Parts: sequence; C-alpha cells; structure tokens
Amino acid sequence: MHTQSRIPKLHDTTFDGALLWFSEMQCSKLLFHPEDDPADIVHISNGERFFSNVEVEELRFLLNELEEGLGHDKVIGAAYPIFLNACGIQLDA
Repeated sequence: MHTQSRIPKLHDTTFDGALLWFSEMQCSKLLFHPEDDPADIVHISNGERFFSNVEVEELRFLLNELEEGLGHDKVIGAAYPIFLNACGIQLDA
C-alpha cells in the first residue's frame, strides 16, 4: 500500500526555497524546529510519533539538502520568521 507523503516538496536549496518550504510545513501543520530530529517529534496528547518512518527519512534528507546548500545558520534563519508567524508574532518589514 502506497500512501502519499504529507511532506511538501523542496523546490530548491536557496534561502527563498527554504523559506517557502518552512511556510508550507506550517500551512500543513507539520512545522518543527530544524535542529530537532523528526523521529523525536510526538503528539503531546498521547506520546505517539508525529511522523512515520518514511517521513522521518524524507525530512532528514531534505534538511540535509538545505544544510549542504545554505549552511546551518541560514537554515535556522529561514525557519525563524515562519516560527514567529506560527506564534502570532509579526516581523517589522
């Protein structure tokens, strides 16, 4: 049985591509901090893993692609405004 991935496609490894990917993760209610291992993300209500094994491998691969293309600090920098938005905090233009 083949199930469709919930993980958005990463279109490119530029800063804007990372920003778009994190934004799509937020819109899909899948956003997590890129320094966290996706295998460790669990539902608070029951402690069950949030991502399947296949999704974990896909996320690790995509995050590695971003790290190789941008470097660690820029990946975090791309995630930062998306996390602020998810918390209801708007950045000044």
